[in-house]
Amino acid sequence: MNYRRIATFTGWLWIITFVTSIPARLFFYGPVLDHEGNYVTGAGTDARTLIGIGALLELLLIISNVGTAVVPFSIHKRVHEAGAVAYVTARLVECTFIAIGIVCMLALSSLRQDAPSGIDAAVGQGIFAVYEWTFGIGPGVFAGLGNGLLLGWLMYRSGLVPPRFALFGLVGGPLVSLVGVLVIVGVVPAEGPLQVLVAPEFIWELGIGIYLIVKGYRTSSPALAGTQDAPLV
Repeated sequence: MNYRRIATFTGWLWIITFVTSIPARLFFYGPVLDHEGNYVTGAGTDARTLIGIGALLELLLIISNVGTAVVPFSIHKRVHEAGAVAYVTARLVECTFIAIGIVCMLALSSLRQDAPSGIDAAVGQGIFAVYEWTFGIGPGVFAGLGNGLLLGWLMYRSGLVPPRFALFGLVGGPLVSLVGVLVIVGVVPAEGPLQVLVAPEFIWELGIGIYLIVKGYRTSSPALAGTQDAPLV
């Protein structure tokens, strides 16, 4: 295998997850989020194009999310096969919630353009609530379990990246999931001050992308023992 190429490709996939996810929610879905569920019957201009671009970005997000687990699978399974499969599964579950969120946004856009006679704000508010919960459960819970706990454990166990760096995932992932669970049970608000606890996970996900692009996997890792880096073709 060419593990340096795998590392570089995986690193760029991590960067793509940031490039697609952050603009989609903060900018392209802005017209819907600003109305807080009243987009369907609210005033103002239609944001069909913006919502459509946001949906396309999140489709790319799904592809890159799955890629961060599938592309390095051949290396991850040398560390722990069940752990590697679990990480792919966690990514797929997270992406399922993201896909549901995309459908919700497109549904809101369709209702805004061609709302049936007599439709009220409650319909849009219901669809918007589904979108918010998909965001809270997918990126809010499963991302912490997959990207943080599982991937952090695989990297810490293998030494493919510096173990001290992998601690950001091992610590940050459970914190993200804990905050997500507390939001689900209604203990803390979704936009409360505890969201600062997601910082280690943010550093971990962005940092591992940059590290893999710049450094690649550490050749001293036992997971690469007995392999020879194939030349680039």
